[in-house]
Amino acid sequence: MTTTVKLLINGEFVESRSEQWRAVVNPATQEVLARVPFATGEEIDAAVNSASQAFQSWRKTPIGARARIFLKYQQLIRENMKELAAILTAEQGKTLADAEGDVFRGLEVVEHAAGIGNLQLGELANNVAGGVDTYTLLQPLGVCAGITPFNFPAMIPLWMFPMAIATGNTFVLKPSEQDPMVTMRLCELALQAGVPPGVLNVVHGGEDAVNAICDHPAIKAVSFVGSTRVGTHVYNRASQAGKRVQCMMGAKNHAIVLPDAHKEQTLNNLAGAAFGAAGQRCMALSVVILVGEAQGWLAELVAKAETLKVGGGVESGTDVGPLISCAALDRVSSLIERGKREGARLVLDGRNPSVAGYERGNFVGPTIFDGVTPQMSIYREEIFGPVLCVVHAATLDEAIALINANPNGNGTAIFTRSGAAARHFQEEIDVGQVGINVPIPVPVPMFSFTGSRASKLGDLGPYGKQVVQFYTQTKTVTQRWFDESDVGGAVNTTITLK
Repeated sequence: MTTTVKLLINGEFVESRSEQWRAVVNPATQEVLARVPFATGEEIDAAVNSASQAFQSWRKTPIGARARIFLKYQQLIRENMKELAAILTAEQGKTLADAEGDVFRGLEVVEHAAGIGNLQLGELANNVAGGVDTYTLLQPLGVCAGITPFNFPAMIPLWMFPMAIATGNTFVLKPSEQDPMVTMRLCELALQAGVPPGVLNVVHGGEDAVNAICDHPAIKAVSFVGSTRVGTHVYNRASQAGKRVQCMMGAKNHAIVLPDAHKEQTLNNLAGAAFGAAGQRCMALSVVILVGEAQGWLAELVAKAETLKVGGGVESGTDVGPLISCAALDRVSSLIERGKREGARLVLDGRNPSVAGYERGNFVGPTIFDGVTPQMSIYREEIFGPVLCVVHAATLDEAIALINANPNGNGTAIFTRSGAAARHFQEEIDVGQVGINVPIPVPVPMFSFTGSRASKLGDLGPYGKQVVQFYTQTKTVTQRWFDESDVGGAVNTTITLK
């Protein structure tokens, strides 16, 4: 009998009563691993109500007690790293090494949450007027919610609920219905670490569940990571319902290669950033701009990509695993074909690779187009597969202008040995995450993931100092205490602080 994925409501993993279910499929073999329910409206209400009730006591839990839960939680994640990676590989398709990286980048945020005592400090100004002090309190909002994508089923949930809970909120999580199993295992470990009943709840589903979260009057804030189409819908719907919203969305990330760059290191970085995780990450490198004499590096870039091994993910030495679904495979393959029709030169075709033992897998190998222009579909659309577009530019400023003209602004990078060129790039580029000889510049948790333009809606990032602001309400208190010996002055109808 096929395993069923449970809901988490009020500290209990419960079987859904839904009549709508979806198969969780191993993308390398098409084996059905489990069935996931699309939660009913009543079940979503029960999860939110559980979170609302738990908030009344959780918000007053000492900050040290909250921090100790996440100290325990990070220990449990470390102890179960191999199991978590294996689950993730089976349902999502990443190589085991990449799956461990997925978990580890989420673990870093859990470790950051354990330091909440230093992060949730207010400010105080003494004697802003005679005998008057002003200070701020960072207080939790209430019930918060997160909607997470398929491509990082461990990392992105761990970006969300640990910081929300550590700051004193309760949480309702809706993971991707395509690969929810590793997320549920992480939730089991969270309860084991001491998260009280109702503080963390999980519902599953598709569009109806997303809309229910956006509309529910008890939910105060919504965090979303995923496609631009869905993210725009979430932002508009949830913000119109009066919620605080952050949406990290689509991307088209560029890297500039200058002729003075360290060639071997640069080629290795380009290949890893473009084709790792089968290109299924919002920070994947999808466009490389070869500047000046670096345009002669194309043949070596193709040769480097050809050395990458495509496989099921569990074998040692595998570099590129399968795409998440048959639909994703069809979409990536059709975009490759469209790129050919629109005039791009397909210098490396990764379609239909032979992968022994995985004949039914959703595989596309490393694919490279040369001569790509901004008018082509493969440049304009986020392919979300192991496809790299090569563009040529005569100068650094021409390359910068091309990047700044793109609607998206998630991540970018430059490869050079020139400090002057790097500084000019970082000053002039209009993109949230900037890498200098770093191809995927995702910041560590003490800094905030940013993004700009069409890659982000909402003004605060999903972790770092900004997320403490996102999950808290600033309350400003101005206080004065009178000595018993004070003599009252004349009545003054104008309120002043002197």
